Amino acid sequence: MAAKDRDRFSTATRIRLLGEQTAARVYRSQTRRQARRSRLTGRAAFLALVVCSLVVALAYPMRSYVSQQGEIAEQERKAAEAARRVEELKDEKARLQDPAYVRRLAREHLHYVMPGETGFTVNDPDAERRPRADQGAADRPWYDNLWDGVDHADRP
Repeated sequence: MAAKDRDRFSTATRIRLLGEQTAARVYRSQTRRQARRSRLTGRAAFLALVVCSLVVALAYPMRSYVSQQGEIAEQERKAAEAARRVEELKDEKARLQDPAYVRRLAREHLHYVMPGETGFTVNDPDAERRPRADQGAADRPWYDNLWDGVDHADRP
């Protein structure tokens, strides 16, 4: 038994055990590398290439489709707004056919009075204290004021 214990702690035995452990590690690492290599076959690479090609080929048409759907929705919204505006204008046209409505507009906006009536204009004493909206016009060049007048001429 003493020879067995001596053999167990000898340098040659230790080196042999160390070599066996190293060989086992190398063998395990080689089998892992082979397992990793075997996962990606030629077929899998070709399939990945085909899928990537399809994604690239379909990306632009899908983007165009989505943007066109957005444009279609915008045009439908504009058409609905235009139809609503047409209905409003038809209603206004029908109201303008009524002479009483036209008379009322002339009285309100043009300050017309009927024959025999007396027209009055009332000045508001608090109007001087209220700030005017166009006070900033004096600070701008004359041509800006002119263009603002042209732009605002047809607004109600």
